[in-house]
Amino acid sequence: MNVMMLLEMAASGFGERVAFVDAQADASITYQELYDAAGAAAQTLAASDAERFVMLDVTNLSIPVALFACGWAGIPYVPINYRLTDPEIDALIDRVKPACLVGDPDRIGKWAGQDGVETLTRDEFLGRARAGDAPEPAWSMDAEETASLLFTSGTTGTPKAAVLRHKHLVSYILGSVEFMSADEADTALVCVPPYHVAGIAAVLSSVYSGRRVVQLANFTPEAWIELARAEKVTTAFVVPTMLHRIVDVLEGESSANVPHLESLSFGGGKMPLPVIERAMELFPDTDFTNAYGLTETSSTVTVLGPDEHRAAAASDDPVVKHRLTSVGVPLPGIEIEIRDDDGNVLGAEEHGEVYVRGEQVSGEYEGRGSEVDEDGWFPTRDAGYLDEGGFLFLEGRADDIIVRGGENMSPGEIEDVLIEHAAVFDAAIVGVPDKEWGEAVVGAVVLEPGAEAEMETLQAWVKDHMRSSRVPERLEFWDGLPYTETGKLLRRIVRGRLAAG
Repeated sequence: MNVMMLLEMAASGFGERVAFVDAQADASITYQELYDAAGAAAQTLAASDAERFVMLDVTNLSIPVALFACGWAGIPYVPINYRLTDPEIDALIDRVKPACLVGDPDRIGKWAGQDGVETLTRDEFLGRARAGDAPEPAWSMDAEETASLLFTSGTTGTPKAAVLRHKHLVSYILGSVEFMSADEADTALVCVPPYHVAGIAAVLSSVYSGRRVVQLANFTPEAWIELARAEKVTTAFVVPTMLHRIVDVLEGESSANVPHLESLSFGGGKMPLPVIERAMELFPDTDFTNAYGLTETSSTVTVLGPDEHRAAAASDDPVVKHRLTSVGVPLPGIEIEIRDDDGNVLGAEEHGEVYVRGEQVSGEYEGRGSEVDEDGWFPTRDAGYLDEGGFLFLEGRADDIIVRGGENMSPGEIEDVLIEHAAVFDAAIVGVPDKEWGEAVVGAVVLEPGAEAEMETLQAWVKDHMRSSRVPERLEFWDGLPYTETGKLLRRIVRGRLAAG
């Protein structure tokens, strides 16, 4: 197995189709051109001293070329978060040297001439790749070779380097995407960061299906809507914070007026119920899919599909209605279990840690080994439960569960109630040390523009909807909450700030 298999099939099956469009640079590349460029770049990489390929850039045409070139050359592809500080990037590059570093010319100059680092601007890399000739296919088919190293977001500390081998990525694509399933008019809008596993999955799945991909380097809701309309986008993927902003920009509109958008997938963070309900109103003819996955699982492992979205939204049954907040059921070939702290498998409606098993699951970190047990199960460190129908509900990270007086409670369920209040735009609940109860429930709230609310009003709102033990002892009003670019709440920052206050 090798990710190059996917591109080789695409180039052979529909080589003249446009593969990727860089909207900002007004440039494009066909599937055959992508294949040829990847081959030429692979030759250059194979002849260099680099043992890793580091990408430090926003989404552009060099991203897919580099990903496949690395597969062809047999070296790991290592995209790094370009929003990190120089010292943070320094530390990550030191962990993967000797390396070839490609990216934004305004950013990579700092590492030019550094021992163990060869630098190229995106234009230099892409120009040489497109000017060269592809060699005869000679990539390794060893499925155990490392395809990519992805640094985790570090929401809880120092980033770990997750190891994704070719067998993991290819297994995910073959198990979830039908070859050549897209027609020539199908267009995907990709705005997720290229250093995230969803960014890699978007490239691989689009190539295998034969879609035309329009790249949006810097997301704003206005730019997303404009590009979706102009490029007649048929499918897109966003993180919850992006969809929240899109919905806000369309406030007062009866429809999003994006007539060609057939499917809209989201994932990477918690989706507030009011946001998805409003989004379904604004995009009435669009199929919504909620996808849950992790870096360590090569992307998606469960989905709440379009039919389930519509059934839940239209149902009067509270159990079915509640499924709109779930992440759905496992993909074919994926198994999900909920376990307690002692590793015992729990039944329906019992809360614990989510475990996942399947061929696409890596669960391995460079320098740390694998966390997959002897039976193939990976502990996600996500807290959640399965309902009677097998739908998975997430409650945040297992470490985020608040233990107050011996009672476990999920921050997410309290946040959901707060966000349902008309004055609340966003909310974060955490536990802070408390002498009497062990942990006290406190939170930060962001109000809707122009809205007003008192802490006591929101406390009463929570008390009306939940047990009194769930009522936050203190709420602070903030201008905004800290999120990663991929939509994950930086709860440790919230906790630190509230504990200090």
